[in-house]
Parts: sequence; C-alpha cells; structure tokens
Amino acid sequence: MQLDDHAMKELMLAGEYHLANGELLSEEVRRAQVLLEEYNRSSVLEGERRRQICEELFGEFGEGAYLRPPFYCNYGYQTKIGARSFANFGVIFLDVGQITIGEDVLLGSYSQLLAAGHTIEPESRRAKWGYGKPITIGDNVWLGAGSIVGPGVTIGENAVIGANSVVMKDIPANVVAVGAPARVIRTIEPGEDRPFDIAS
Repeated sequence: MQLDDHAMKELMLAGEYHLANGELLSEEVRRAQVLLEEYNRSSVLEGERRRQICEELFGEFGEGAYLRPPFYCNYGYQTKIGARSFANFGVIFLDVGQITIGEDVLLGSYSQLLAAGHTIEPESRRAKWGYGKPITIGDNVWLGAGSIVGPGVTIGENAVIGANSVVMKDIPANVVAVGAPARVIRTIEPGEDRPFDIAS
C-alpha cells in the first residue's frame, strides 16, 4: 500500500517507521534549514531577531533560553526547550522524535540529542526507512561537552553527564553519569556544591 505524505508524517509523529523523503517532510526540513541559516549567520547584536527565530522554529522556547550559534536540527517543531536553558556552541537536535528539554538545563558544546534511528536490516535502511523515539531531559540537567544522548532516553532532573559520554539508557535524577556507555558513578547529595571538571 502506497502511503501519502501526510500519512508518513503521522507515522513519524507516532514514532513509527516512515520515509522522510516525501514533499511534505522535505519542505518542513527546508523551512527549518532556512531559519537555521539565518540564526547561525546572525550577529550577537541581533538578540531580538534570534529570539524570534527560535520562537518560530521550536515547538516551545522558554523565557530566557539561549542557544549559541551554530546549532542544528531537523524540524525544530519537534523540540521543546524550557526557560533559562542554555546550549553552547555546536549543539545538534536530531528531532525526528520529540525532544523535550526542561528548565535551567546546560547543554555543553557539541552535545548531540539524537532522537532518531534506523533498522539494522540493510534493505530497509537502503530504502531510507527510519523512526524517531523521544528524548526527555529533566530540569537542571548538565550535559558535558560532546555528550551523545540516544533515542528513547530520559535523563532525570539535576543529573550531570560527563563530557563525551554516550547515553543510550535512562539516567535517574540526582546522579553523576560518565562513560561510553554512560554509567552512574555516584549520587549528588542535597546541598552539594563542588566543581565537576569532567563535564566542562
């Protein structure tokens, strides 16, 4: 059965296997790329326009949130960013699945939130079938530089992820996790206040 463009989009939004090369989804990607190109070329003096672009691009963009250019995404509307959250240089939102970022989150330079995947079966991969799974980042999370978060992952509030970690399974709240794959190395105690150099 041949599925039309709108049916393919519904499959994408439902996290099912779909083809993203139809005209509808391709046009939505182009729309996002135009906004990204403008944002990533903009001057630091154009703060108001940068804010307007983010509000147009993302599903939600909280008060006081800020992304240092350049950053990249597929669709934009599949990503929600909470108030006062901050992304440093070079962050990637592969938002085939929905990406939800809480409030006061810190995303280190070149961190990647990859809410997308493909089958391991080569024929369907060659045909470009793919899927999305949601990523959820809780309030006050700090992702260290170069961190990778895979599809379907939830990171609990206040967690700290060490630089260059690869997070492919859920991480609970109030812990420090590092490594590839990321593993919890300790709990963050209430009121604890000390530097954590490996997450810069």
